[in-house]
Formats: sequence, C-alpha cells, structure tokens
Amino acid sequence: MMSRSYTNLLDLASGNFPAMGQPREKKRLPRVMTVPGVISELDDDQANSVTSDAPSSAIQDRIIIVANQLPVKAKRRPDNKGWSFSWDDDSLVLQLKDGLPEEMEVLYVGSLKVDVDPVEQDDVSQLLLDKFKCVPAFLPSDILTKFYHGFCKQHLWPLFHYMLPFSASHGGRFDRSLWEAYVAVNKIFSQRVIEVINPEEDYVWIHDYHLMVLPTFLRRRFNRLRMGFFLHSPFPSSEIYRTLPVREEIMKALLNSDLIGFHTYDYARHFLSCCSRMLGLEYQSKRGYIGVEYYGRTIGIKIMPVGIHMGQIKSVLSLADKEWRVAELKQQFEGKIVLLGVDDMDVFKGIDLKLLAMEQMLKQHPKWQGRAVLVQIANPSRGRGKDLEDIQAEIQASCKRINETFGQPGYEPIVLIDRPVSLCERFAYYTIAECVVVTAVRDGMNLTPYEYIVGRQGVSESESSSESSGPKKSMLVVSEFIGCSPSLSGAIRINPWNTESTAEAMNEAISMSDAEKQLRHEKHYRYVSSHDVAFWSRSFFQDLERTCRDHFRRRCWGIGLSFGFRVVALDPNFRKLSIDHILSVYLRSKNRAILLDYDGTVMPQTSHNKTPSAEVISIINALSGDTKNTVFVVSGRGRESLGKWFSPCKKLGIAAEHGFFMRWSANDEWELCGQNSEFGWKQIAEPVMKLYTESTDGSSIETKESALVWHHRDADPGFGSSQAKEMLDHLESVLANEPVAVKSGQFIVEVKPQGVSKGMVAEKIFTTMSEKGKQADFVLCIGDDRSDEEMFEIISNAISSGILSSSTSVFACTVGQKPSKARYYLDDPAEVLNMLEALAEASDPESFTDTESKGSL
Repeated sequence: MMSRSYTNLLDLASGNFPAMGQPREKKRLPRVMTVPGVISELDDDQANSVTSDAPSSAIQDRIIIVANQLPVKAKRRPDNKGWSFSWDDDSLVLQLKDGLPEEMEVLYVGSLKVDVDPVEQDDVSQLLLDKFKCVPAFLPSDILTKFYHGFCKQHLWPLFHYMLPFSASHGGRFDRSLWEAYVAVNKIFSQRVIEVINPEEDYVWIHDYHLMVLPTFLRRRFNRLRMGFFLHSPFPSSEIYRTLPVREEIMKALLNSDLIGFHTYDYARHFLSCCSRMLGLEYQSKRGYIGVEYYGRTIGIKIMPVGIHMGQIKSVLSLADKEWRVAELKQQFEGKIVLLGVDDMDVFKGIDLKLLAMEQMLKQHPKWQGRAVLVQIANPSRGRGKDLEDIQAEIQASCKRINETFGQPGYEPIVLIDRPVSLCERFAYYTIAECVVVTAVRDGMNLTPYEYIVGRQGVSESESSSESSGPKKSMLVVSEFIGCSPSLSGAIRINPWNTESTAEAMNEAISMSDAEKQLRHEKHYRYVSSHDVAFWSRSFFQDLERTCRDHFRRRCWGIGLSFGFRVVALDPNFRKLSIDHILSVYLRSKNRAILLDYDGTVMPQTSHNKTPSAEVISIINALSGDTKNTVFVVSGRGRESLGKWFSPCKKLGIAAEHGFFMRWSANDEWELCGQNSEFGWKQIAEPVMKLYTESTDGSSIETKESALVWHHRDADPGFGSSQAKEMLDHLESVLANEPVAVKSGQFIVEVKPQGVSKGMVAEKIFTTMSEKGKQADFVLCIGDDRSDEEMFEIISNAISSGILSSSTSVFACTVGQKPSKARYYLDDPAEVLNMLEALAEASDPESFTDTESKGSL
C-alpha cells in the first residue's frame, strides 16, 4: 500500500487539490519543440515520455534557467494601462549568463514579483518572451501564499537551517495542504518549461529549494532531458533532513536531475549521507568527479561556491564616491574604527549574537569605548512570523541597552540602519569599514564578505585617486556555519553562539597590524576576483555537459508512480530476458549448462529464512532431472548448508564457497578446487576481523571452511562502509605474503584462497562438458552481485578459447537493472523463478521421471 505522504502526480495533473482553488487555464505560448510526433500528445499530462531518437532541427544548444523569480523588475505604467519591464541587474540568474558560451541562447522561466491581472497575462507573457526571453509562471494568489510563505518559509527554510518544529508554537506542524501547494506550483513551472522546450537540444538549469520536485515533472515527460539543479541554501545533516515527512519524495525528485550542485562539501556530504541512509545509494569519486549510481544513471555531484559579479561591482565602485560622498561618511566616523554588518533581518543571520559580542568586546576591552562603532545594516525581511518579530524586538532592545551603557556625547557604539540600502550606499560603507563581521548561525553562502573585499580593493589603479592607490587592506570575522567560510582562509572564523570568542575575534581583527591585514586582503582578493559568478556558472555548465554526454546513446524509460518515478538508463545491448525467447531456444538445444547463484537470485536478499521453498526445490529438481541439462547452484555459502538444503535434488551440482568445494551430484564426493588447502592465514585474519566487529555495532563474522567473511549489512550504513574500507586496507597489509585474496562485496569483506572464484567454476563446468563430448549449446547463467560478474566474464572468454562454440546460445542474466557484464536482466528473484518454472515445465518429462525412479532405487 502506498504511503499517504505521496501526492499522486496523476491527481495533480487533473487538478485535484482539495485544499485550494483551481488554477485558471491559460493560453499556451507557441511551442519551439521539434520532437517528431503529435503535439497534442504532449498537452496531455498522461502522455508517454518523449524519448525520440530522431534528430532535432535546432541549430544550436540553448539553456533554460528556471528559478522562483524572473530576473526582471516590473512597474505599472503611469497611465495604469499595462506594465513596463527592465532587467534586474542584482539577480544571480541574470548574472550567471556571463559564464555561459557566448553563442548560447538563454531563456528564463520564473514568476513575477507583482500580481498581474488574468486578463493581462497573455499580453505580458508575449511581451516578456519577445523582449526579454522570459516565460512567466503566473501563480494563483491562494496557492502562492501556501507555497512561498507556507511550505517554503515555514517548512523547508527553517529545516534546511537546522530549526526543527518542536511544537505547534515553535516551527508549527506539518501541513499537507502546504505540501500540495508546493507540488502544484512546481507543476505550473513544469508546464511553462514544457511549452517552450526542445528536449533534444535544450539544457535546463533549476535553482534552489523552491523547485526541488520540478525535476520529476520534467523527467517524467522527457526521459533524456539534460537537466541540472543547484541548491543555494544549506543542505542539513541526515538526522535533520530525515525528520521531513516528505523526505523521500524530495530526494527522489532531486535524483531525477543529471547534476546536483552545492556550495560546500559539507552540504554535498549531507546529501550523499541521505542517499545512503534513505535509499541505499553509494557514491563514487573518479578523477575528481563525484557520482551517484541510480538505476543505471550517474548523477553528478558538483561542489562549487557561487561568486560575485565583478563587472557590476566595479561599475558601482566608480559611482560610490559621487552618489554617497564617502568623504562625508569618513567625516561622520572620523577618529572611529568601524565594524560593519550587512544582513537580512532573519532569525538565522545572528544579528542579535553580533550585538552581544560587540557589547562583550566593549566590556572586556574598554580601550574601544568611544572609538569602536558597529554599523549594522538590516535589510528588510523576506519572511514573516512570530520568531522574526521576537528577534526584531531583541535587536532593538540590545541596541538601546548598549548605546545607553556605552554611549557618549557624539558617540553611539551601535548604529542600526533598518531600511532598504542601495548597492551604491552599501559599498560606501564597505569603503570606510575596517572589518566586516558575519555571525549567521546558518547561511547557504553569504556574499557580503566577497563584496567587502572587492569594495576595499576599490577601482583599478588608473581610475583611483592617489590617496586610494596605496596598499589595500581588509579584515573579516565570519561564522564557521556559512557557505563562504571555507573559501576565506585568511578570515577569523568563529562560533557565533560563543559571544566571548566572537568578541575576542573582533578585537583581534581591529588590533591586527596593517601589514597582516594587507597580506590577508591580497589572498582573499585573488580568490574572489578569479572565482566570480561567471567562473561558477561556467564550471557548473561544463560539468553538466560532461555528465550528459552519453544521454542519447543509452536506452531510457520511466518506471514508478508519483514521486517514486525514475528513469532507467541502460546500454542499448542490455535488455530484459524474454521468457518466450529463451524458451524457444531451450527447446531446440541438446546440451544445456544452467548456473544459478543462490542469495539474491532464487532467494530474496531480504528474506530472513534462507531455506529454499518447496517451489524452488521442485523447479530445480525438474531442471536437473532432465538429462539434457547440467544444473549447478554456484554460491558463496558453505557446503554443509547447501548440501542439506538441496538434498532432495539428487542430480543437482553444487559449487560451495565460490567454488572451493564442488560436486556434480548428491552421489558424488566433494572435490577440492582451491590451489592451497593450508589455512594458517586465518590465525592472522580473524583477530583483525574481531577487532572491527567489537567496534562496529551490528557487524558479524562468518567462518567458512575456506574463507572468513565480515558482514556489516546491519551496521550503521556510513560507519559500516567506512570500517569496511579500513578493514580492507588492514587485511591487505597483514596478509600481503599469504596465498589469499581480500575482496569487498555487498556489505561484506571476504578473505579467501587465491584462484577461487565463480568464474573458475563456470570454466571448469564448460571444459568438463566439452571433454565428455557434450559441448554446451545453451548456457544460462544468473546472478546478482559482483562475484557473479566473474561468471559472466568467463563466458565470453570460453567462446573465444573454443571451450564453447561460437554458435552456443548464451543467456548471461543479472538480477536487477544495473550496469553489468551480463547482456540480460530480470528485475527480482520472483521473475527469476517464473522464468525457471517455464523452463522446468518445458523439460523432458520422460527423462525426469526416469531420473527420479533411479534416484529412489
């Protein structure tokens, strides 16, 4: 039964939003799609995904930037007839264009900051598309409120900044109608993208937490769409994120992207931890690139902090003197040392903590009384709520208290500017500030320190006055919990919750020698000026291109309902095993070799009772009883348990412990296939394994006759994996001179004799059959994990070496859709048994009866 936490996409497609009004049907924008087929199919959200291999008529690549808001400013015309629009130069999604290829066309999809009357929406859409290449998503007011001020600001924003809803009065309770509004808005955005997209040629770059389920809507329609997502907020640790009731829906939606970007390694690490703990997905790092394997697709993980727009800032710097008379500000604060804070009025910006630290510094270091001034610019809040009101009241009270305590005639230690401040005015304050202090308790990036560094550097030498052309210096005190902190190695990093240490850091910053400030400033400026917004967008787009390089060479199709939808991408030669096809070949063949893995193949990995069922025994008995068949169970399990479980199957061959022990039937003796029967190495390996078992809760050691296996399936996923890697290195080191192989597998580390593998078992079976004049003309080999890949690999070698004929019909089949050396796959053990049952029913009943009667004698 599907969890109620899933909002069915099919319901959403039909407009089934029980807690809100119906969005108005709007005139569609002209399509620019070149996908072969009937366009009306794409107007129906129930239509199949577009996966055409036909070439597109588009001449060049284009990128569609999707963000919550379009990078335009809107104003009502003076005559109140229509709207006038202009670019918003402060918008990041506009600035990132500088890093994209010059010839690339950029289209923007997003909402407007103003409410446009429904009768004007078509005209506004056409105007924005023609003049700005912008596609507006008009959101009904009731849905917009629940989407932005509801789900985004009440649920996602606090949670991503580590604020849990402990009570109804503190953070509130999860409201499903807000989630439905969030999904509804993402759907509206997807419709606007679909109206203008060319899926064979366009790239799509989605921005931020407002649109985290949009990738599922787009991927559901266009399986091979090239799509990236960048999260501009923090991504919390898995313990925090997993409290979200719709955690899996959002995670799976993000994984429908091709590339997911984060500002810092910490944010990416938390996301990867959620992938591991919630979905069992592990990541790999190859040549500096991190990737997560997900149903045959590799989702890239990009770690790259955003930068500032150097061109815009340099143009502002040339205006700052004229517009805001920096000299006047210098006169206002003459003889004072200015510390500057520039923050949004937000509960996470730590303005209150900064004021407390300033108060502490003035107490601890009285020499700064009358000299040090903290200018705090508090930009208007983008959110609302009681928590924000409480913080505002606390800030006002702290300012009043500190100024009353330490103020003097002509001197106020705190100057609070709680009004909108233009970019020009902000840079005037940067120019006079000796130090910028950022005490945010959690922030995705925060570009204030970057702006300050460039502001202190000023304009170029040729444009600067003789006074400002001397050595440049700046100083930063930054919270260790903000995204830009790792990039600023010369800053003094602080824990903002510790007001004493923050106060000492502020004192250290303004007491530091000019030479030291200059060295730190130069280091920071080199980084900030080279890692600007163009560098960031160029790097992200290059990685998106690389990640999507093989999109159109792979077969893709969508599976799953609702937010469980995902795309399976497989090699064109990798296909599902057809029962009808294998059955027809089976009936024509004379000498058949059938090799079956046990765990995960005929027995589900999740089953606690590993004893084969009566159905499995019956099927294998039927197959092994046919004289045309040579049937083997090839497993890593011990010979005692396998022999006991399959004792009713008299003609079944068993290869135990990956082939170290082998017998051709129940009446034959076990053969020793390993090259070495000395097990003195166990005395070295076992103490090492015991050491890791004691320190890893949930792990265990399995002792086999020929091998030792350390299991960590029931351990903490992250710690178990880490311990397994450590153990692998440890064992390889202490067993370097022993005749053994140390290998890692699915939740295991195994030590076994050299030269023992399932591949060697397969080769021996094929060779023996050939020597007896019964060369196999039909080979079926099924397995589910890494050890079974050795069997798949040996089959192709056996054909080239002549052990198998080139005309042999080979069915190498893996269980589960994943990259494999096998050519075929079946989804799960249930499908394996269905296929084997069909073969068993087609087996020669006379030879089976004869075999059974001989076995009973």
